[in-house]
Amino acid sequence: METKDVTIDDNTKFPEAAPLPEGGARAWLVVLGVFLTQFCSFGYTNAYGVYNDFYVREYLVTTSTSSQISWIGSVQLWLVLSIGLVSGRAFDAGYFYHLMIGGFLLFEFCLFMISISQPEHYYQLFLAQGLGMGVAIGIMYIPAIGIISHYFQRRRALAIGLATSGSAVGGAIHPIMLNAWFHGSLGFHSGVKASAGLTGGLLIISLLLMKPQYPKNAKKAISTLRSFRIFLHDFPYVIMIVGTVLTLAGLYYPIFFLQLNAIKNGISPHLAFYTIAILNGASVLGRVIPNLLVYRFGAFNIIVPCVFISSLLVFCTLAVNDVAGTMIFAILYGFFSGSYASVLPAMVSSTADNDSEIGARLGVCFTFTGFGGLIGTPIAGALLSTSFLWWRPTLFSGMCVFCGASCFFASRFLLSRRKRTQVL
Repeated sequence: METKDVTIDDNTKFPEAAPLPEGGARAWLVVLGVFLTQFCSFGYTNAYGVYNDFYVREYLVTTSTSSQISWIGSVQLWLVLSIGLVSGRAFDAGYFYHLMIGGFLLFEFCLFMISISQPEHYYQLFLAQGLGMGVAIGIMYIPAIGIISHYFQRRRALAIGLATSGSAVGGAIHPIMLNAWFHGSLGFHSGVKASAGLTGGLLIISLLLMKPQYPKNAKKAISTLRSFRIFLHDFPYVIMIVGTVLTLAGLYYPIFFLQLNAIKNGISPHLAFYTIAILNGASVLGRVIPNLLVYRFGAFNIIVPCVFISSLLVFCTLAVNDVAGTMIFAILYGFFSGSYASVLPAMVSSTADNDSEIGARLGVCFTFTGFGGLIGTPIAGALLSTSFLWWRPTLFSGMCVFCGASCFFASRFLLSRRKRTQVL
């Protein structure tokens, strides 16, 4: 990327980037690379419901409760988001390949460790799948998303939507393969090895496709501590963060427990195995279509109704007890929950006063948001209990998502008064 020097009032020169390409073969190959990274990393997190069902019913059935097993997925989700504060700053400092290669190697190592784990040994799965994979995916997440900003400005929301849809596609394809392998001729251990081989090959391809291009920033980045002090005095931003914590505390309950719920409702396991795949398949559309509307209507105006509808759908799980209802729920919930995940970065960015704050605001927001994912599904699992009292986790999760949507609405109202615009 060509640059030119710009002089500011203290006669210090900083490089200014030339206009971003907004397309072209190189830019779209980067989007494809990010898509593959999301497919293998966050897409695997979205497929945790398969592992959760297998652990609850077969692998950890005598030594661990549903709540304890849920901690594996929730700790992984928390680390994926919270590590972004560190990996984001390292990415800004130019360590893109260090982060991506390190995350890739750790990810594959953890899958191998899962493949040699022993039944009823909870700690082995918690260390490898909860802690190890959470760190690995977290290291790769922000750099993979951030590289898109090196190629797109005006079409950035669309490019991010297309790239992050990889996590939804992964969340649709991984469950089908994992269920077929775990319950078929391969079995659990060989099935995990097979998925490690698949994701390893795709991640190598993605590394070859992604190439960062930006001038080294001579300005000293704002410190993490100062970021916290400044942003946490921004009341609309704080309310929005509270909303993200509450939303994530309830949003993943249907994703992690849908397959188990379907089987307990008497649906054939062979059909129930496809519920998570269908949910994540619908999430692909939810991650792309709303992003086409963000530029015109604003991120808050898109995300608020999507999260409100998601909360209503969580409550609807109490009335879903047959095949048709389960499939309709999976499609609708996949679309609207996917919309939230995709538009979230744009919503956080809209609270910034200038572009230089966006990365720091995203990092601070994700750090707190991860705690919602950390506590949400274990609480839901504890409320579910071994008696499978579905109304209790449903009520908890539905209220969390509803309160999160209410916080977004309040934050939007305050921002609209500050910025004197309704397009937020």
